[in-house]
Amino acid sequence: MPTLDLTLLRNFVLVARTGSISLAALQIGRTQSALSMQMQRLEQTITQPLFHRSGSGMRLTAAGEKLLAHAETLLAQHDEILADMSGESLKGTLSLGCPEDYSIAFLPALLKGFCALHPNVELRMVCAPTSELRPMLARRQIDMALVSLSDAGAREVIREERFVWVANEAEPKILTQDVLPLALAAPMSLDYRAACAAMDAVNRRYRVAYASNSLAGLIAIARSGHAISVLTRTAVPFDLHVVSAGLPLLPTIGIALEFSEARPSLLATTLAEHVRTVLPGLKTKAEID
Repeated sequence: MPTLDLTLLRNFVLVARTGSISLAALQIGRTQSALSMQMQRLEQTITQPLFHRSGSGMRLTAAGEKLLAHAETLLAQHDEILADMSGESLKGTLSLGCPEDYSIAFLPALLKGFCALHPNVELRMVCAPTSELRPMLARRQIDMALVSLSDAGAREVIREERFVWVANEAEPKILTQDVLPLALAAPMSLDYRAACAAMDAVNRRYRVAYASNSLAGLIAIARSGHAISVLTRTAVPFDLHVVSAGLPLLPTIGIALEFSEARPSLLATTLAEHVRTVLPGLKTKAEID
């Protein structure tokens, strides 16, 4: 049986993430031809093509996507084994960005398990909308972030979440108004665009009466009864109601991890593996209730 070369796997992951032989070659300090030959050797070992090659870059085949998931898991475990056997537990500081609703719904359970496994790692949390987290990643102000994707079926999606309309009553009186007042986040946010698109699709008149990037602010407005807001299902507090009658269906979005570096640190890859393992099956209070 052939043996997988860990160096080839590391470089494969980098090519897959950058989508470019030239960019990956620059990052690892090898020539493009040498890296291309490495990918060919890996394909020979796997006995399947791993990339669709074109002038615009490298795109993974179905076999490549399958190998990428295995490779990331194997490399994270390999690095963790070395750290454990050398007697050096993971240590250092890691910054994680996260939208506010995910921080409330998921982070306590996620971080409790991770911190128990790695007590010497100091985590720094930054709560902000996805539209603000991505520039922070680009400027390397944070190491990694949980972000929202409009395409819930994208390859990198770890978990799906549904947008819902919320109000202080299951059938709020303001539904009878000719122009429905809404409380939404910033115009660049997914919930804002989803709400407006859904209302436009059914020709329902509305106005954005309140705008706030603060989850607490949107919840407060919904509690007041002056507007209907949009939240992810997991973020709906116990005293608010999901409104379905008389309003169009909202889309499902995806949750994914993004990094500031094409080749994340051991701390980042270890936390990412923990998140990918735990988050898909994590039961939130909203789901339990």
